[in-house]
Amino acid sequence: MFCKRFLIPLVLGASLCAHPSLATDCAQAVSQQAELGTTVAAKQFSRQIQMARQAVLRLYEQGLPLAGSSSHQIGRPPGLSVAVAVNGQLVWTEGFGFADLEQCVSATAKTKFRIGSVSKPLTAAAAALLYQEGKLSLDAPIQRYVPVFPDKGHVITTRQLLGHLAGIRHYSAAEANKENQDVYHSVAESLKRFQDDPLVADPGTKWSYSSYGYVLASAAIEKASGQDFLSFMHDKLFLPLGMQETVPDENGTIVRNRARWYDLTSDGKYQNSPYADLSYKWAGGGFLSTAEDLVRFGSALLSPGFLKESTLKEIFAPQQTNDGKGTQYGLGWFIHVGAERIYEHDGGSTGSSSWLILYPDHHVVISWLMNNDDLRSNDQTLREIAAPFLTDSGP
Repeated sequence: MFCKRFLIPLVLGASLCAHPSLATDCAQAVSQQAELGTTVAAKQFSRQIQMARQAVLRLYEQGLPLAGSSSHQIGRPPGLSVAVAVNGQLVWTEGFGFADLEQCVSATAKTKFRIGSVSKPLTAAAAALLYQEGKLSLDAPIQRYVPVFPDKGHVITTRQLLGHLAGIRHYSAAEANKENQDVYHSVAESLKRFQDDPLVADPGTKWSYSSYGYVLASAAIEKASGQDFLSFMHDKLFLPLGMQETVPDENGTIVRNRARWYDLTSDGKYQNSPYADLSYKWAGGGFLSTAEDLVRFGSALLSPGFLKESTLKEIFAPQQTNDGKGTQYGLGWFIHVGAERIYEHDGGSTGSSSWLILYPDHHVVISWLMNNDDLRSNDQTLREIAAPFLTDSGP
């Protein structure tokens, strides 16, 4: 049966078609989407796109590993969207599987997914824009812009916040799982979650990942720009870059093409993810977007234009601790320098996961979004999709 073998996404070996009529309807919807998806591609890259599509289809056949599983369980995503840009041109974007399992709504190129920590590169770019306009110093004490933030006995800078060197704590598992139902009406209000807590390390001495550090950076962005954070992101980043599908994940707002979120149960079935309000961390993990919007954003950072060359160098320069140790993290990006340069960031949120990868030596950008966080893509998954475009970026 089609849904059992291919695109009804559950852990392999589990009972896949508890409701046969629903499964049949959903299988038909996905089949139609897969057929229509090829019309999105740029014709001159048809060969590379076909190879990349086959990699995605193999993934559905083979499944992805469960995050943190020691039993090597494998599952298939409910839905996903992928996009590829080459030399600043969108050449392929397509949805696979389902945005909504209950209503059998296919995932498409326009499906909005939670992007989790891929929000951080967006926030870092906003700070960089203010930096190049002379409105935000990356190295001034944070109290210049956020005077209400308590003095911790050490200077904390926006550069350190964006590079995870400020010593601000990350949110705990308990906070992420139990306390993210509260609604925060401003960035200043969300600072209260962590501003009185001790630092986990002296600023500059240790790389320590922190979404709360990005929340504090967004407060600096507000002061430097004279706008609230979400308005600034919309007006100065999303609109200029044509990112019309990128919005905050506000639960009370009707958002066209927003996916539903799913978790895997212990017996290998999907269920709806619990309610989550992300207003406590807009800057660090609170946006919705499409794969297409994200590759558009990534492409804008591969050559001067939206940002100056000197500003791009600031973003993609690996930060260092006070004693000169490299962190392999720039301002909002993980930086890999070897046979080829790779700038990337992944993200996980309630019922979703994301990945944005830039290959600057090839001028290739790839984005990958799913509406589940139990299954995690890995370097190999994305490399198989990227390979046709990296080995031959011409038609």
